Formats: sequence, C-alpha cells, structure tokens
Amino acid sequence: MPDGSEALTVREVVAIDQVAAADWDACAGPSNPFVGHAFLAALEVSGSAATQSGWAPRHVVVEDGGGRVLAVAPLYLKTHSYGEYVFDWAWADAYHRAGGRYYPKLLSAVPFTPVTGPRLLVRPGAPPEAADALITGMVRLAERLGLSSLHVNFPTEAEWRLLGAHGFLLRVGEQFHWQNTGYADFEDFLGTLSARKRKAIRRERRTVAESGVRLRTLTGDAIGDEHWEAFYGFYRDTVGRKWAHGYLSRAFFRELHRTMADRVVLVMAEDDGRPVGGALHLLGDDALYGRYWGCVEDHRFLHFEACYYRAIDFAIERGLKRVEAGAQGPHKIQRGYLPCRTYSAHWIADPGFRDAVARYLDEEREAVDDQIRDLEAYSPFRREG
Repeated sequence: MPDGSEALTVREVVAIDQVAAADWDACAGPSNPFVGHAFLAALEVSGSAATQSGWAPRHVVVEDGGGRVLAVAPLYLKTHSYGEYVFDWAWADAYHRAGGRYYPKLLSAVPFTPVTGPRLLVRPGAPPEAADALITGMVRLAERLGLSSLHVNFPTEAEWRLLGAHGFLLRVGEQFHWQNTGYADFEDFLGTLSARKRKAIRRERRTVAESGVRLRTLTGDAIGDEHWEAFYGFYRDTVGRKWAHGYLSRAFFRELHRTMADRVVLVMAEDDGRPVGGALHLLGDDALYGRYWGCVEDHRFLHFEACYYRAIDFAIERGLKRVEAGAQGPHKIQRGYLPCRTYSAHWIADPGFRDAVARYLDEEREAVDDQIRDLEAYSPFRREG
C-alpha cells in the first residue's frame, strides 16, 4: 500500500512478531508499557487477541526506502465491539437498522485496555510525514477491505487533533486519575483533603488493617507462579460474576511475567495465609496503570485499599506523576481521583452515516465537558480561601 510518497512505503502485518521487537519498540518508546512489543505480543501468542476472539491483528508499518521501520500502529480487524471501552453499540445498531453492515471494522487500540497512550508510534527523528503516512495507510486499508469504519481509541490529545485534521470525527470521554503533586507520603496526601474525606479514607484503611487481611505489593522476581495462579482465579471469578467474556488466558499472564515482570505491580491480599484477592497494575515511566481486580471473599473496603490506596502508596514511593485507575467509577473522586478527558477518533465511510454520527458527537462532547465540570465540584481536596 504506497502512501503516495516515493520515500515511504506502508504495509500491513497480521502478527506483531512480523515486526522485529527492536524496530517496534524504537517507535513505541519506553514510557507506556501497553504499546510495547512485549505486551501486544503476549496478547497475541496467548490467543487473547486473535482472529478467533474477534481481534485479528492487522498492524500497519511505515518504512523508508531502505526498509527501515519509521512508524507502526497497533490495528485490529474487529467482528464485535467487546473489550474496547469506547462504546459504539448504538452506532452499530443504527447502521444495521438502516440496512448497513457495521462489522467488521478496524480498530487502533490496545486490546481490553482503556489507557491513554500513543497509537501512532513514530520513531524519533523520523520525517514529519511518517505519522501522516500511518494514518493514510490505515484509512486505505479500511477502504480496500470495504469496511464501515476505522476507530482510534484512547490516543494522546496531540494524536487526536492530528486525526481530526485528517477528517476523523472526534469524541471525548472521561476517566478518573490521581495526580502526584510531590507528596512525601500518604499522610501528606491526606493533609490536602477536607477533614471529612480524610477521616473517611483513614477509616477505610483501618478497617482493612484490622480485618486480619494482609496485603503485599509485589513486582519483578518477587512474583511467583503461585501468585499468578491465584490471580488468574480472581480474574476468572470476576468475569463469571459480571457475565463478561474472559479474553485473557492463563497463558497471557505467564507470558506477561516472562517478558515484563519488571513492569508488573501486583497487590496480593491474603487471609490467614490464603490468597483472597488481588489487583494488577502495570508500571510506566511516569505513571501506574490499574488494570484488573478480583476477590473471592467479601472483605469490606479491600477493593479500595488494593486498587486505589496501595497504588497511591507505590506512586509516591517511586515518584510517579499519576495513577490511572481504569474506566468508569465516579466513586473514585472522594478517594482523590479526579475526572479528566479521554479521547477517540472515528473514520466512517458512509457519508450519510458519518453526518449523523458527527451531529451526535457535537452534542456528546458538550455533555461530557459539562459532566466533568459538575463532577469537579465533588473534589475531596480542601478549597483555599
């Protein structure tokens, strides 16, 4: 698929291992673990993100005239909208009722991962047109396959704006993140909250501590096979109780440990020596990303301790700038996680359908911004003056 330039060529690959890990990671950079070759390969080799699960890899690669990889984009041919966290079920239903065929579609995202990060992965020093060639290549692939749409979920704001300049429709969402303003420890953070919120958090942490449940924060070689086996059980239990689809296989967690143990932060909870719950986070250069939680017993406030408070403890200790605690959850506000914007961009082939979605998104963006402003009023932080 030439991009119109003699200097650059664009091709697609159906497995990430068709791109050398060093080349992919030279484009992805070290900051965000989810777009690195190791994480995406773990999803593919474990069968979690594969054709049979409705996540067929169709990654796009931009090369210069000498075959040097300049840019890549994680891209998947999707036969459904599960595991995306940017919901387009209503769009699919409307297009179907109008006589159209919404699936399959193309999606540039990290499977099952609502984490903002780069999606247009460009090698430092590459010519500016490399990102443009990447976008053009994705659109041309969608056109060649006769697909209804191409979606880019959770890109950076700069990428979102660049995609808008290429004619993509722009959407916003919200998440709740904790920001580290240089706290010395957890008590220092609590000192910035209102007295009522500070008291509530101390009570929650004290309740867990007095329950007899022991929590440990493990990373790297401290995580053993027994921890992964227990955590996989927690994950399956959560999937079963939520009637969700368990995409992640036991092999995925094994591969994650084999290739990325130093990026894993696993909070394990034990009651009288028995593992009863756990929270899985991944470590970036400046952020901690909460991903999965599970618990096979009912322990009051354990979810908040394992997922939110221990994450804050770890971020302060490591000097990380923020904790991203995943999708949804206004209940996170009173625990110091404030609302912020997330982004997605959407290319739609059918002009009439595109116009209808564009009108909807104009209204939705305004509504999301209003909601974020309303939620900010519930901030637990003390108001000066």
